[in-house]
Amino acid sequence: QVQLVESGGGLVQPGGSLRLSCAASGLLFSHTVMSWYRQAPGKERELVATSLGDSTNYADSVKGRFTISRDNAKNMVYLQMNNLKPEDTAVYYCKARTIIPRNDYWGQGTQVTVSS
Repeated sequence: QVQLVESGGGLVQPGGSLRLSCAASGLLFSHTVMSWYRQAPGKERELVATSLGDSTNYADSVKGRFTISRDNAKNMVYLQMNNLKPEDTAVYYCKARTIIPRNDYWGQGTQVTVSS
């Protein structure tokens, strides 16, 4: 069975940094699209960053500040978050999308709070 387990959330001050981790199991990780989403209170869930192979994509709001990376040997995906802003406060979710067969899997979410 596919399982995504997230860690690394917490409280940080504006301008600080945080690294989120997502441990995946039960899928062919190297052939899976991995993404980070976030959802703030009262707002829709939004795509933050995506990784497939050597390609990455970012939402405009985090470009230049966040970096998604993956370690295929360890079945891990990370989100390095630098220069955090209060607007980054949200629950962050790890998502895996397999290609064959096509399926989506979600982590449980981890809270990131940016506040002074």
